[in-house]
Amino acid sequence: MEFSSKLLEKAVNEMSQLPGIGKRTALRLVLHLLKQPKEQTVFLSEALTLMREEIKFCSSCHNISDSSVCEICNNQNRDHKTVCVVEDIRDVMAIENTGQFRGVYHVLGGKISPIDGIGPSQLNISTLIAKVKSKNIKEIIFALSPTMEGDTTNFYIYKQIQDDDIITSTIARGISVGDELEYADEVTLGRSILQRVPFENSMKNN
Repeated sequence: MEFSSKLLEKAVNEMSQLPGIGKRTALRLVLHLLKQPKEQTVFLSEALTLMREEIKFCSSCHNISDSSVCEICNNQNRDHKTVCVVEDIRDVMAIENTGQFRGVYHVLGGKISPIDGIGPSQLNISTLIAKVKSKNIKEIIFALSPTMEGDTTNFYIYKQIQDDDIITSTIARGISVGDELEYADEVTLGRSILQRVPFENSMKNN
């Protein structure tokens, strides 16, 4: 792709680093910004810079937050004894959009995947185990995507806490095997949360 401006080329190259954005789409977005009032680009740049510099991770659940503890963990109307374990922030947003879950979350930050070099120590698993050991949790809901990596992660955590006096459940398999949680429709995901099953039963079905 030939560019008449090095500045344009640099902007397109940077934009194309975003997931799902190829060079042609990046060029279209950059040219769109050039057509807009200068202030719009400045506002966008400032918003991205502020987000990168000021955003935090909740000290309790590892969710993205504007403060040291996120709004969900700070909400006393939530059921803090029921913890939904998810892969990342997108899954929190997907479940929250269903309006069917009133507990709190624990964001792992990924899934165990030896082929990608991701082991338990790279994830927020130790803090989850600590929550269980504190005896303040009554139920852990495994809500990872029903993929091989998701099932491996669920089983690893289950083995760490199976001797504790705690209920472990997993979302019902209304979510197709191999699907990513964030792409599930809200009705299906909501029903999967409400109709969750004991984790031991899910292992028998695999």
